Amino acid sequence: MLTHNQQSQHRMMSQRRGIHLDQSELLCTKGCGFYGNTAWQGLCSKCWREENQRERQKQIQEDQALAERLQREEEEAYASRHQKAQSQSTITPFSKFEERKTKEKSSKVHTVTKFFTPSSKTPPKKDASPFDAQASPSPSSSASRHSSVDSDHATREFIDFLKPLKSGREIFKQCRAFTESMVYKRDMGSDELAECVQDFYQNLSDRLHTQFKGSSDHVESVMDEVEKYMMTRLYKEVFCPETTDDEKKDLAIQKRIRALHWVTIEMLCVPVDEEIPEVSDSVVKAITDVIEMDSKRVPKDKLGCITRCSKHIFNAIKVSKKEAASADDFLPTLIYIVLKANPPRLQSNIQYITRFCNPSRLMTGEDGYYFTNLCCAVAFIEKLDGQSLNLSSEEFELYMSGQASPHWPQATGASSCSPGSAALNQVHKRLDMLTGLGERQEQVMEKARQLENDLIDWTDEVEQKVQSVLESFPPETQNLTAPAASGTTAAASSAIDADNVENELLPPPLTPQVFAG
Repeated sequence: MLTHNQQSQHRMMSQRRGIHLDQSELLCTKGCGFYGNTAWQGLCSKCWREENQRERQKQIQEDQALAERLQREEEEAYASRHQKAQSQSTITPFSKFEERKTKEKSSKVHTVTKFFTPSSKTPPKKDASPFDAQASPSPSSSASRHSSVDSDHATREFIDFLKPLKSGREIFKQCRAFTESMVYKRDMGSDELAECVQDFYQNLSDRLHTQFKGSSDHVESVMDEVEKYMMTRLYKEVFCPETTDDEKKDLAIQKRIRALHWVTIEMLCVPVDEEIPEVSDSVVKAITDVIEMDSKRVPKDKLGCITRCSKHIFNAIKVSKKEAASADDFLPTLIYIVLKANPPRLQSNIQYITRFCNPSRLMTGEDGYYFTNLCCAVAFIEKLDGQSLNLSSEEFELYMSGQASPHWPQATGASSCSPGSAALNQVHKRLDMLTGLGERQEQVMEKARQLENDLIDWTDEVEQKVQSVLESFPPETQNLTAPAASGTTAAASSAIDADNVENELLPPPLTPQVFAG
C-alpha cells in the first residue's frame, strides 16, 4: 500500500515523461562523444565544421562542372555562329562591310565616354585605418562612446596579458589584423562570418599547441583572452546582424513565452518549493543570471551567466528535495526559470554563443553541458503542447487563448491544497472579476456618451423654439411696450425719492439713554 507522498511522487514521475530528455540526446549525433547543438542539427562544432567543409567542397565541384559545361556550350554556339557568318559573307560582302564600320564607330564613342566617366570601384584610402569606420564612433552617441571605452579597455588588458609571452607581440598583430579585416566582411552572411572566426581560432590554437608543446591549460587561457579581445571589438558588427532573422526569432520566442504565462510549477512537475526562503532566493538569483546574459559582450561571459543560473537551480532542487538533484529534475526547472524570466534577445544570444564562442568550451565541460540544456529548454518551449503538460488539446487551446485559467482541485493532495495553489485560485477569481467590471464600465461609458448626445440635441431644440417665438412677435409690439416700461420706471424712481424726503423730515428714533435722562 503506497503512502500519500509515494503516490504523489509516482504521479509526478509518470507526468514527467512528457518533459524527460535522455542524456544521450545531448551528445553529438555522429557519436564522437562531444555535446551537440540544435543550431548545428545535433552535431558538435567539430563535426559541424567537417560537414560544412564537405558540403562546400561538393558545391565547388558542382559549380566547376557547371562552368565547364556552360563554357563548352558557348564555344559550340560561337563556332556555329562563325561558320554561319562565313557562309553569309560570300553572298553579301557590302552589307558586312557596313556593319563592321558601324561597330567600330560605336566602339570609339563608348571608349571616349568610359574614359571621362569616373569609376564606381574606388579603392579605399591607404592612409586611413580599416578599423576607423567602427572604432571612431560619433561623439554624440553615448552607446558608441561606451562601446569604444570597452574596446580600449579590452585592448589594454590583452596587451598586458601578452607582455610576458615571447610570441605575445606576434599574437597581438595577428588578432588586430584579423579584427580590422572583418570590417570589410560586414555584408557577408552570419554563417560565413562565423566560419572566418572559427577558422582563425583553429589555426591560432594549432600554432599555440605547437609552441607550448601540448600545454592545454596554457593554450586555453590564451584563447580565452583572444576571444575576449576580438569579440569585444566585433560585438556591434556580429551580434544579431541585419543579414539574419535573429531579431524575428527573438520576437517570436518572447511572444511565445508571454502566451505561456499560465503554466505552473505543478504542470511542469518542478520539484521546487518556493515557500522555503533559501529556495525562493535561489530562484530569484537564477532568473537574474539568465536575464543578465544579454548585458555581456564576450561569449565566455554569457556562458558564465548560464552556468551560474544552472547552479542556482541545482541548489533550489537540492534544498527542496533534501537530496542531490538529477538531470530529470534539472531540465523542467530550467524550463520554468526561462518562462518566468523571459530573457531579452534569447535567440540572438544563443546564436551569438554558437557562432563565435571558442568551440572547445561548447564541446566539453559544464559550460557546454548547461548551454546544451538551455538550447533544449528553448526548443521545448517552442514545441510545447497539451500532452507535455498532461492537458487535453481543448484545455491547452483555451489557456493559450486566454478564455480560461487553470484551476486546481482543492482536496486531491497536499500540493493542490498548498498556499500557492490557493493564492493562484484567488488571482484567477480576481482576474475574472476585473474582466466583468471592465465590461460593465464599457456599458456605463456607452450610456454616458448616449446621454451626452441627447442633452446636446435637447439644448439645440430649446434654442430653436425660443428663436422661433422671438421671431413671431412684430416690431410694433416691441416699440409700444418700450414707453410703458419707461413710464413705470419713472414712477418707481419718483416713489423712491418721496420716501427719502419723508425719512429726512421725521425726527430720529428715541434711544434708551433719553429715557434714562
